[in-house]
Amino acid sequence: MKSTNQDIEQLLLLCKSSNQHAQLEIYNRYNKAMYNTALRIIKDSFKAEDIMQESFLTAFTKLNTLEDTKLFGAWLKRIVVNNSIAHYNKAAKQNEVPLETVVYKVEDDNGIEERSQNTDKVKQIMSVMKTLKPNYSMGLTLHLIEGYDYEEICDIMDISYANCRTLISRAKESLRKKLMQSA
Repeated sequence: MKSTNQDIEQLLLLCKSSNQHAQLEIYNRYNKAMYNTALRIIKDSFKAEDIMQESFLTAFTKLNTLEDTKLFGAWLKRIVVNNSIAHYNKAAKQNEVPLETVVYKVEDDNGIEERSQNTDKVKQIMSVMKTLKPNYSMGLTLHLIEGYDYEEICDIMDISYANCRTLISRAKESLRKKLMQSA
């Protein structure tokens, strides 16, 4: 049986025995989605790629701690999100200024899936989301794009439930206002 036709559980069993072909197959199946997840939080393609690769290394080295192999995708995504948030918080503490705020940069659309790129509305919303305050942008990305609920966002962003609801509400309102201004 070709490795591309193997189900995820068989591939993960092979990965646990350090089978590099199985690891490559897992990587090929998940790398684009995980890169896009990191990019939406980090907003830097090179750092997002680094985070994605580090997350795969973490996942492969800690694969024995995964109890249900059917949840591998969600588990890997959680690792990517946590690594992205950690990097974001570290950069915020160091007061790094993103290059795109200083120098004009031609944006590529790697941050959204190809099938969604066709709609101007999605491009407009993603563009406007980048202009929101960083915590608004992160909150909306985690909630609307990544699909996390308020409790999960509270854990990720290390804020209270009430603050999370307020943050998401204000972020949505800010997004609405900016979209109406650009229309």
